[in-house]
Amino acid sequence: MRTPWNILRSILDIGKSDPSPSGTSGLELADALLSDLIAREKVPGLSIKALLKGKEWFSGGYGYADLGEQTGVDPEASIFRIASISKPITSCALASLVSDGILDLQEDIRVFVPEFPVSHGRVTLEQLASHTAGIRSYKGKEFALNKPMSISDSLELFIGDPLEFTPGKGYNYTSFDFVLLALAMERAVGKPFHELVLERVLDPLQMEATVVENPGAPLADQVTFYSRTPRGFRESVPVDTRFKLAGGGYLSTVSDVCRLGLGCLDGRAIPKVLESDFLTAMEVDGTSTFYGLGWEVSSDAKGRNFYGHTGNAIGAYSNFKVFPKEQLVLGILINASVPEVQPILDAVIEALHQSIPPNG
Repeated sequence: MRTPWNILRSILDIGKSDPSPSGTSGLELADALLSDLIAREKVPGLSIKALLKGKEWFSGGYGYADLGEQTGVDPEASIFRIASISKPITSCALASLVSDGILDLQEDIRVFVPEFPVSHGRVTLEQLASHTAGIRSYKGKEFALNKPMSISDSLELFIGDPLEFTPGKGYNYTSFDFVLLALAMERAVGKPFHELVLERVLDPLQMEATVVENPGAPLADQVTFYSRTPRGFRESVPVDTRFKLAGGGYLSTVSDVCRLGLGCLDGRAIPKVLESDFLTAMEVDGTSTFYGLGWEVSSDAKGRNFYGHTGNAIGAYSNFKVFPKEQLVLGILINASVPEVQPILDAVIEALHQSIPPNG
């Protein structure tokens, strides 16, 4: 059998219908590719789970939750930073508030955040959720900020800065959009953002392991977070993600991530009447942004439609995809910032697709 790395080209080639050589199944190939990532020290640890038609289909923990202790990864229990997979969680909470008539997507953010500068013009909740509001991205050390701030306190970081473009006339991905959304949501209901998300999303979907990170007080099953150096992996610098919880601050397990995807497929996470609003890619000047309201919305190399999110943070890299036609939900969590492994993850996902029985 050829090595997994030698068959990556065949897996990703959209002209190939069977990337599994010598009778090797796609599930075995996915396992081999993931094992190779660990053997070649490309990632310290990785957790993966896939659900097919609501049932667990592929699951595994690879590498280490802690390199020093040689603690293995458990897909059911190991808790990672999920980075921007936090945005779909926030999106589901927003959809719940819209469904109940508490919020309107076309409302100006100043209805709830009057301190937002008038000079920026009208900025709607929909524009914030779709990254078309013109708010800038991180700059300097903001990505790795280790400063305890409330959501409202963090406005000082960015709201006074000029917009990147007139609201609605461009696309700029930024977690600061979700800082504003979180503040609007908690002021609309009169309770802290994390509490309203717990009530409206996490508890209904039984996402019991999805929590706010408490810096300096790791949970029992929390993985150690790493950064790559020329000599290998070292523990990441400490960060405080609580102010940007809505856009990139949650901790979770891969099992909980898949529960979120399953909730989307069966209508519990996003009301069916709002699916089109939230899970349709926005357009700017007739060009797709490949982003809905808190969700990446696109298709893979073989034209399969999906929605989900990719995440990259200090000590974390993550994938979350829902393929509605195939009824496939997939989560991958890594305890290091390693976006360079995405082609391998794409190959794993393709190998899993190749293993779906013809009749589903």
